[in-house]
Amino acid sequence: MPQLEDIQNDFIRQEITDFIERPDEKAKIIGLFAKASPAMQKIGAALIEGQNKVVDQLTRDALDAGTPALEVMDDGLIAAMAIVGIKFRENFIFVPEVLSCARAMKAGMAHIEPILSASGIEPIAKVVMGTVKGDLHDIGKNLCIMMLRGAGFEVIDLGVDTSPDRFLEAVETHEAPLMGMSALLTTTMPNMGRTIEAFIDADLRDKVKIMVGGAPVTQDFADEMGADGYGKDAVACVALAKKLVGAAA
Repeated sequence: MPQLEDIQNDFIRQEITDFIERPDEKAKIIGLFAKASPAMQKIGAALIEGQNKVVDQLTRDALDAGTPALEVMDDGLIAAMAIVGIKFRENFIFVPEVLSCARAMKAGMAHIEPILSASGIEPIAKVVMGTVKGDLHDIGKNLCIMMLRGAGFEVIDLGVDTSPDRFLEAVETHEAPLMGMSALLTTTMPNMGRTIEAFIDADLRDKVKIMVGGAPVTQDFADEMGADGYGKDAVACVALAKKLVGAAA
């Protein structure tokens, strides 16, 4: 099993020590970075600090040096965003810091996405994502979307304040086998259930797997609403999405 000492980058090691508290998550994060090269760890460290210009340059340098685009994405960008997602969930960082990290991730992905598109790699699956009706919060949803895209999913982002009809229309139009709903307010959580009921009424419930998430959402609530799964954060969202569509983790 990889150990913390196997990670060469001092900053990454300190981030894991200071902010990743759950043993299972710590083991997973250590595993991600222990297999990453020093150059990928450096990209990850810059992303966690929200240094978008540094990430931009380091990503270009790595690709120019012949590092495969998937390696840069997985070992540098996505591994770092896993730490960012956990820090955000546990209130170690807040929206401004997350937005800085998101900009850094976007700067790196701007170089990687054209390479992946040109390679003809088929997406794992299509997934429709949106924040439910009445809720205008999207930072958690956007983190999930970045991670899903990085993991190989094609994401259709419906934004915020999404009605059941818009979810229905998007799933039908794009023939998406997977859908994710987010809510940050307890007052809008019931709209997840109403959306699922709309799929039942339209006789489409069996054609799509539905996952839910957001700060007030729990596994018990997801079960009560009839969702197919619950993700507590962006890392869990990706793992759940892969599980629901039968993709390898």
